[in-house]
Amino acid sequence: MTKEYDMTKTYDDIIHLPHHVSTTHPHMAAIDRAAQFSPFAALTGYDAAIKETARLTDERVELDEYMKDSLSDRLQIIADRLKEYPEIAITYFQPDTKKNGGAYVTAISAAKKIDQYERVVIMTDGTVIPIDEIINIDGQIFETMVIHSCDD
Repeated sequence: MTKEYDMTKTYDDIIHLPHHVSTTHPHMAAIDRAAQFSPFAALTGYDAAIKETARLTDERVELDEYMKDSLSDRLQIIADRLKEYPEIAITYFQPDTKKNGGAYVTAISAAKKIDQYERVVIMTDGTVIPIDEIINIDGQIFETMVIHSCDD
């Protein structure tokens, strides 16, 4: 007799019995049964750490003096016409709170206030934009400006 044969013979009395179903405990779904052991997972938080590391951020763009002057001129135009609540689109750098870099965001709303002391633009929707992070300002307010030529 082989050992394999002996082993199956020892279970002959129960091998063909129906699967036991408890009369006192309700059936547990496989997902719930697996969840019992999740706190003991060796790599808890590993997936979140990998996703965070893989998340891309942009580098802050340094503006040249010409661009800074242009933005300053546009901010002055907005300041002069604040009572009209001009709708503008401001693209600015928003630093990432978890890692180096950040993202460029465009806020489209009406300008409510330009606070030169705090160096922020406050929009009517409550968005507060740091002036030093702005890389572009657009809006219809700039398209309607009349440019006079010296040849007149």
